[in-house]
Amino acid sequence: MTEIHNDPSTAKEDDVKRHNRMQMIVIMMIGFVTLGGSYTAYYFAQTSGGWGTTNNGAFVDPPINTEELGWQVEGDTRHWWLWVVSEDCQQACQDTVKNMQALQILLNREMDRVRRGYTGGKPGALDWMSNFPRLARVTVQDVNAIEAGVYIVDPNGNLVLRYAMDSNPKLILQDLKKLLKVSHIG
Repeated sequence: MTEIHNDPSTAKEDDVKRHNRMQMIVIMMIGFVTLGGSYTAYYFAQTSGGWGTTNNGAFVDPPINTEELGWQVEGDTRHWWLWVVSEDCQQACQDTVKNMQALQILLNREMDRVRRGYTGGKPGALDWMSNFPRLARVTVQDVNAIEAGVYIVDPNGNLVLRYAMDSNPKLILQDLKKLLKVSHIG
């Protein structure tokens, strides 16, 4: 009869190897679960409709630059602009212009980075503009080439966001503050 001798050092080495393999498998599983979970969350979030931008206005698409429009205004144009475009500025349009004036004031220390402009109407029908002394008269080649509304224009002359004439001014202010925060131009 043969006796089997178990060497205690060999048994201990086998236990250590088994323990090390289990640790390695657990570490690898944590990596795979984390990576797989992040990909699943990313693709699920995209298809669920909760994915998107945080801006309140509509991006101007296709992109338009003020040079294309034949933009002309007195003074320095290297500012951010709140630009109101309306063919005939009746009371609703004038209220919007008044709201844009209030928005500029609410920007506090950033208010000097923003100018306000108006395009539209016949030259004789602009008496109401005297109520807004810092409102610039912006002329373009064809006022019908651009949709009526409120635009945020960057210092490079790109129309960035568009809002309907009756948009909530607080939403425009939120977007403008975000743009001014991330921009170091103008």
